[in-house]
Amino acid sequence: MSGRITSVDVIRSSPEIIYAGSASGGLWKSESGGLSWEPIFDSELPLSIGAVTLSQKNPDVIWVGTGEGNPRNSLTGGYGVYKSIDAGMTWQLMGLEKTRNIHRIIIHPDDPNTVFVGAIGSPWGDHEERGVYKTTNGGETWEKILYVDQMTGVADMVMDPSNPDKILVNMWQHRREPWFFTSGGPSSGLYMTLDGGKTWTKQTPEKNGLPEGDLGRMGLAFAENKPNRVYALIEAKKNALYQSNDGGHTWKMVNNKSEIGNRPFYYFDIYVDPTNENRLYTIFSNVNVSEDGGKSFERLIPNGLIHVDNHALYINPDDPKYMILGNDGGLHITRDMGKTWQFVENLPLSQYYHIAVDNELPYNVYGGMQDNGTWTGPAYKWVSGGLRNDYYQPLLCGDGFDALPDIDDSRYGYAMSQQGNVVRYDKLTGNTKSVKPMHPDPDMKLRFNWNSPIAQDPFDNNVIYFGSQFVHRSPDKGDSWDVISPDLSTNDTTKQRQNESGGLTIDATGAENHTTVLAIEPSPVEQGVIWAGTDDGNLQITRDGGQTWTNVIKNIKGVPAGSWIPQIRASKYNKGEAVVVINNYRRFDFKPYVFMTKNYGKSWESLVDEEDVFGYALSFIQDPVEPNLMFLGTEHGLYISLDGAKNWTKFNNGYPNVSTMDLAIQERESDLVIGTFGRAIYVLDDIQPLRVLAKNGQNDVLKSAVTLVPTKTAYQVSSRAGNGQRHPGSATFAGENRPYGFAEIKFFANTEMDDNAKKKQKAKIEILDMNGNLVRDFESNIENGLNVARWRFDENAPEQEDASNQGGISRFLRQGTPALPGTYKVKVTVNGESDETSLEYKTDPREDISMEVLVAKREMLKQIGEVSREVASMSSKLAEDLKTVQSVLDALKGKNGEEYAELKKKSNETKKELEEIQALIGSSSRGFWGSSDGPTPLISHVFSAMRSVSGTNDMPGRTQKMLMERIEKQQAEVQQKMDSWYTSNWNAYLNAVKAVNFSPIGSK
Repeated sequence: MSGRITSVDVIRSSPEIIYAGSASGGLWKSESGGLSWEPIFDSELPLSIGAVTLSQKNPDVIWVGTGEGNPRNSLTGGYGVYKSIDAGMTWQLMGLEKTRNIHRIIIHPDDPNTVFVGAIGSPWGDHEERGVYKTTNGGETWEKILYVDQMTGVADMVMDPSNPDKILVNMWQHRREPWFFTSGGPSSGLYMTLDGGKTWTKQTPEKNGLPEGDLGRMGLAFAENKPNRVYALIEAKKNALYQSNDGGHTWKMVNNKSEIGNRPFYYFDIYVDPTNENRLYTIFSNVNVSEDGGKSFERLIPNGLIHVDNHALYINPDDPKYMILGNDGGLHITRDMGKTWQFVENLPLSQYYHIAVDNELPYNVYGGMQDNGTWTGPAYKWVSGGLRNDYYQPLLCGDGFDALPDIDDSRYGYAMSQQGNVVRYDKLTGNTKSVKPMHPDPDMKLRFNWNSPIAQDPFDNNVIYFGSQFVHRSPDKGDSWDVISPDLSTNDTTKQRQNESGGLTIDATGAENHTTVLAIEPSPVEQGVIWAGTDDGNLQITRDGGQTWTNVIKNIKGVPAGSWIPQIRASKYNKGEAVVVINNYRRFDFKPYVFMTKNYGKSWESLVDEEDVFGYALSFIQDPVEPNLMFLGTEHGLYISLDGAKNWTKFNNGYPNVSTMDLAIQERESDLVIGTFGRAIYVLDDIQPLRVLAKNGQNDVLKSAVTLVPTKTAYQVSSRAGNGQRHPGSATFAGENRPYGFAEIKFFANTEMDDNAKKKQKAKIEILDMNGNLVRDFESNIENGLNVARWRFDENAPEQEDASNQGGISRFLRQGTPALPGTYKVKVTVNGESDETSLEYKTDPREDISMEVLVAKREMLKQIGEVSREVASMSSKLAEDLKTVQSVLDALKGKNGEEYAELKKKSNETKKELEEIQALIGSSSRGFWGSSDGPTPLISHVFSAMRSVSGTNDMPGRTQKMLMERIEKQQAEVQQKMDSWYTSNWNAYLNAVKAVNFSPIGSK
């Protein structure tokens, strides 16, 4: 479950160092040959990478062009070109922000300050910031050295490996519209410069042997070992592979069969083995290889081994068996020239279109990914370690879109792939049943968007909705359907020519289906109210369950007609209230549009503008508990408002600047679940601190000494080891798991460092029962802002003498008795001011545990605790006196004379006798189990009794009672031996020390 890789480069002198750029998930670096990876570009504004190129002369110099260069319907834009001079630790934006999409970068092999940037530009509109740009001063200034027109950009650019002044460039005329794609035209062409870009020559059929007519996209490649050999994949009326043997001046067609590649709008690249000019690879849906200079190709990778749809290939120039392939599924590495492949599973680059949650405990997340199907898996698990890939289950193949778990039983639900193909699934068996709607009129052709909408009725769990150009309603979970609307789109027939889409090469996959319903949203507070948005700018509402519909888009001011409406959020608070997300980037308008109505669409208020956020709007959700708390996802990140959209704040704190495609709130657990288009799924655990800020005002909360956050229900659960390998190494992905085994107490504090004490102040945490009796209290270090303390469901331990000298033993033996499940009061005090809330603590929901058992366990653990505290006190006494003896021995070092020798002998004997008693108890120096050549220490038996009782949810039985009797008997025996020894020996030893003119132990 990775995602689209667009560009790869490797340090030639250190081939284990790999840089991989992704379509919308940033730039990643491996220093281990692809075993482990780190993101190195997350702090920059755009995470769509079109090109990454290293200076092989100085590999610390890296250039990155942002904005993916493969103009499919889901591409993401960039924001200029970036440079690092420290191997990716820091980055500097070097300009060219308006290019939007950069597909190629070439660094001069002898001069890292000379760089050529190939800007393909945005496919969504005409603009002049396209073509080839050159800098000779490391990016301080740029010169546009090749430009054709506002529709034509760089599809490929290659440099002659023997002559850095010679460059070939394919300028590609293309345009993507929401409803159509056009590749090719008179502005496309192949250009050559022989003087580093000062002058260019456009090649022609007559002089150079190129195909006649309009041209489109090309893939270009020089043979490194024989630079006069050049290859060009050329899109034309008949797509073909061309070969040149004079360095690209003249060409001949060598292959025009389908084996050369397909879908040139998405991939059309050719690569030559650096050591063999006749071995070349064409990457497209598949990867084919030729051994005869392109005259014939064979498939390199069999079906099912790795993902398809390939975009980038790196071939090591010193070892061509070592190759790295990037495609829609992620990154793949071979070291035997393609015979076997390693899939890099720890690059979390999934591109989610939608996100959903169920109400299981722990709950699951659901979502569909670009070209990677629809999946579900846990938001967290009660297991050790992180969340591994194999915890997640595929529900449906193809491009994944929305998923909808059945509210009645989340074993079942709905998932879809492109063009309205929706199924009802069974997670347990894997069975799927097609429930795609039909129209009662067999002559009515339904138009389903590439990303069709599905919605659950809030009042009837059996009712779901689905969108074509109509809204379809199923009363029986998809078994049958009724059409409850007219055509809600504009039904503009000029935008319904999808079968002709593609330009020179037809590519009619459904991605350009248009004039369709894109969003359906029933009101959760008013039955019969349903909202619907279309991809051609209509915003419809019905208030009578679909009998009549009203288009209210004309009431929204400032939105261009025909804009895309991907999301509507009906209010959970008020009737007639809704928020609509609109974007228009598909027509080269990158402004954010988010509006709210409170009167069924009669009037609208804008919630955001370009001054508030960076990037067009993609998603929105309002907190169901605190209406002032709102979340907004844009092309470049997540924003939060605490005041009802008056102000927006960018949220990072570990969250990257990624396209934030969809948002869901798991209401029971107050979690914000985020579906990103490029970095998989994020969960913001517990948004209740944000609710406190939104409800009480951020400034007031942060000025108060202490403000408690409402707690989440806490569970004392059993756990197990994670699935799979216990020690999985560095190449396995593990998402962050939620910690467990305690209750979190969150609070805001306002305090400063205590400069005099040179330590931070502390908060006092008190856990009380509902009658006000103290159960547990402890202190917690605090900082200004949000703090988190943890209560491990224990009571205070009875007071006893200090056992600090026993370290680990004391830590285990002085624990308090477990508290019983129930509701408690929490009180937090900072600087004399307090705040209170309640906390509910429950047992493991997967087990049926009676209160009778818990009380019996508690009573036995109390008995064990009494013994353990006696043991801790004994151990502490021995440890203190051993320190006394050791201090005498230390002081005797270097002293001579009979009396000193006698005292030294007496001290060693005393030390040995004390250690023998200590061994009966156990000590940290011997480990809790004691030595292998003596009796099992008392501590070991105490721990065994503790584990036997606390490690199960069964009633204590005969075994536990026997263990209890054993430790009581053994403790009494050791205590008797210890008391007897002290009576006979300790005072005599102290007197012997005092009798010598020598007092290392003071007055003892």
